[in-house]
Amino acid sequence: MTKHIFVTGGVVSSLGKGLTSASIGMLLERRGLRVKMQKLDPYINVDPGTMSPYQHGEVYVLDDGSETDLDLGHYERFTHSPLTRDSNYTTGQIYLSVIEKERRGEFLGKTVQVIPHITNEIKSVIQKLADDTTDVVITEIGGTVGDIESQPFLEAIRQFSLDIGKDNCLYIHLTLVPYLKVAGELKTKPTQHSVGQLRQIGIQPDILICRTERSISLDERKKMALFCNVPLEAVIEEKDKDFSIYEVPLSLVEHGLDELIVKKLHLSASTLDLDDWRDLLHQLRNPKHEISIAVVGKYAEHFDAYKSIYESLDHAGIVNAAQVRIGKIRSEEIEREGPERILSGYDGMLVPGGFGERGIEGKIEAIRFARERGIPFFGICLGMQCAVIEFARHVIGLDGAHSTEFDRNTLHPVICLLDEQRNVIEKGGTMRLGAQPTHLAESSRVAACYNVRDIFERHRHRYEFNAAYRQQFADHGMRVAGTSDGGKLVEIVELAEHPWFVAVQFHPEFKSKPTAAHPLFAGFIEAAIQRRASRSERTSEVKA
Repeated sequence: MTKHIFVTGGVVSSLGKGLTSASIGMLLERRGLRVKMQKLDPYINVDPGTMSPYQHGEVYVLDDGSETDLDLGHYERFTHSPLTRDSNYTTGQIYLSVIEKERRGEFLGKTVQVIPHITNEIKSVIQKLADDTTDVVITEIGGTVGDIESQPFLEAIRQFSLDIGKDNCLYIHLTLVPYLKVAGELKTKPTQHSVGQLRQIGIQPDILICRTERSISLDERKKMALFCNVPLEAVIEEKDKDFSIYEVPLSLVEHGLDELIVKKLHLSASTLDLDDWRDLLHQLRNPKHEISIAVVGKYAEHFDAYKSIYESLDHAGIVNAAQVRIGKIRSEEIEREGPERILSGYDGMLVPGGFGERGIEGKIEAIRFARERGIPFFGICLGMQCAVIEFARHVIGLDGAHSTEFDRNTLHPVICLLDEQRNVIEKGGTMRLGAQPTHLAESSRVAACYNVRDIFERHRHRYEFNAAYRQQFADHGMRVAGTSDGGKLVEIVELAEHPWFVAVQFHPEFKSKPTAAHPLFAGFIEAAIQRRASRSERTSEVKA
């Protein structure tokens, strides 16, 4: 029978349940087990696609077009778990499904209630992932124990062990052990209260994973074990990692978590092999190069808004033996102060995706600066659209060129609404989403990066390059390097005469892994390293 691991969080939010869950999944995979990952979110939105990045961070898109929680990015980067729309459910999706069943008459004569109807629906979506090809399903419960929104999910996972047997379920509770500087000690009471709330619901955690700034002493572990009713060996320290999140799996192994899980669930597992992961961390700690990349975006001050972008830059740094220093630049600052003062000195520039008009002109100015100064540039989604607008205005000479997303009356709509979007009214889940094919132009820079001519990349957009202007762009040096839909849709543009100027309509950051950097990010970082080296040579020549 498929085993189930449920990961809950207590004391405070943002403890890193997603990263911890992904690390557990990776360790079990490395022990020869077949793992599937899932996130249950307590908000009522049907999916995060209509939520602000300031509130929720990035929207992570899967191959099947599902708009999901950013934690699924951790799952894909750390594991090989096949992720689909069944890998992320929200309260909104659960209630919508139950209401639709009620409207169809499936509950005729019955009062529809949280228990059993909502909890049964939650249990059914967990059970969906259990099959003959899966040894372990890891389900992360969003939110914090004690939140009213999470209660139906916690009740459902309590019932789940009764349905399939306690020996087939494992409850892991991630909690915070804060350090009080004034008292000079770690405090275990918040963890005790959090576990107490879980036990009131009827869930006894099997394992405690304790987030902490400082090492937890044996006496403190004994205290938590006693008051939380767990064995001492099941109190696992997870100390903050200053260097890299990729240290987390090794830290959990050092404290015996993988062996403990295997033992408690009676799993038949092989010996753990993490040699390549240790090599990865060695490369991170011992770079041959150091470069700086400016990420110019609307949400630069919010780290999670561009989570996959930053991770992909790190992956590309690993494969190029480089430490990548990221400058998080708000595009509005460039509008106020100009690009010269803010962007000078960077070895490369990336403009990521986004929505809305705020900061657009700052992005366009930044791209012009990179194009004219020969700075390696990588544009993604809206970043590509801004690159097209900039080139239209300042190279082709199309005054006022713009996207119809921001100026419906522009004389030169070089970016316009996709044909398939013209009759779309609803906002949720209606963009061009998921993996789409792209054919790469022969002898293009991107074809050299991928080393193939046909690729599949994930999309999330409504607007596109206006094909009516395609010849004008070609005549002035901007090459269409990738197309889809039989050549009708422009997916990639590049400047052949520029050291590295590539802009794509899709989101390559969603397909990058620490052990397999995305080829476009790898090529971009390689170009930034070359620019850094050439600048150093010129500086040395001047001094000589």
